[in-house]
Amino acid sequence: MKSKARITGIGTYVPDKKLTNADLEKLVDTNNEWIVQRTGMKERRIADKDEFSSTLAFKAVENLLENYQKNIQDVDFIIVSTTTSDYAFPSVACQIQEYFHIPQTGAFDLNATCAGFTYGLHLANGLITAGLHRKVLVVTTETLSKATDYQDRSTCILFGDGAAAVLVEYDEENPSFIANYIGTNGEGGMHVYRTNFSTSMHGQELVKSGKMVQNGREVYKWVARTLPQSVEQLLEKADMSLEEIDWFVPHSANLRMIETVCERMDFSLEKTLTSMEYYGNTSSVSIPLALDLALKEGKVHNGDTLLLYGFGGGLTHAGLIVKWDLSE
Repeated sequence: MKSKARITGIGTYVPDKKLTNADLEKLVDTNNEWIVQRTGMKERRIADKDEFSSTLAFKAVENLLENYQKNIQDVDFIIVSTTTSDYAFPSVACQIQEYFHIPQTGAFDLNATCAGFTYGLHLANGLITAGLHRKVLVVTTETLSKATDYQDRSTCILFGDGAAAVLVEYDEENPSFIANYIGTNGEGGMHVYRTNFSTSMHGQELVKSGKMVQNGREVYKWVARTLPQSVEQLLEKADMSLEEIDWFVPHSANLRMIETVCERMDFSLEKTLTSMEYYGNTSSVSIPLALDLALKEGKVHNGDTLLLYGFGGGLTHAGLIVKWDLSE
């Protein structure tokens, strides 16, 4: 089905507080050279104790409104991607509805971990293209620092906090969405998790800390194997080639991982957008943060074709090819 939805605005927010590699050297047995060599990360942004995923989300939406002077009072659906919501319920999406006094809208949170932004865009496109809704606010927000074990040097060097918001509106003449490809590998779920009520998976006991636990080696192997194949499938669905992609925007999990993926795809790292250097791994927020940085740097222009690909816990992955056009 041909898309009838267009991305018409973007906003982002990151907390003021920085966590540098030098700061981490004081917490765990690590050093700046080791972190940069293995991850490409230098800093992360960390929410204050009284800042939560909803707080960051409100500010990202406000940034969108400042950037594009959009009206969101007629938004008829709010989709929020988060794994670190303030509460089990009510959802962050409901908090956004209340904060901005949006009079008549659906609202829910989704959890597709680091693939959550591409999932959210995919759902927004589907709701609008099917004729069920006309204006969808897609927000991604994470306060991963609140779920990070700062005694575990393998994970605490990675994660940061942030939020982003995009508006998706009905536009049959200039749709953004060209193709999608989505997959799941539930067998790999135990390689990156955070416990809740259950403390076992596939018959094996899990670390019961309530903090994030990751087997980085296994996740790395899965991404290096899965993404190049999935991108190929996505391009086939779109009847396109990599040469027609202006910018590749993968989840900014780890720079070395992205380098491996680009090498296996035979795609230039110079045409790949990331956000991990100064923001760390912000889960599903990393893709819109990378986009926003590229827009501010004058890299991405209206008319560019982007390949967005999220991947992470679940294990989940979702890719989209979109035509970027925020012009009125």
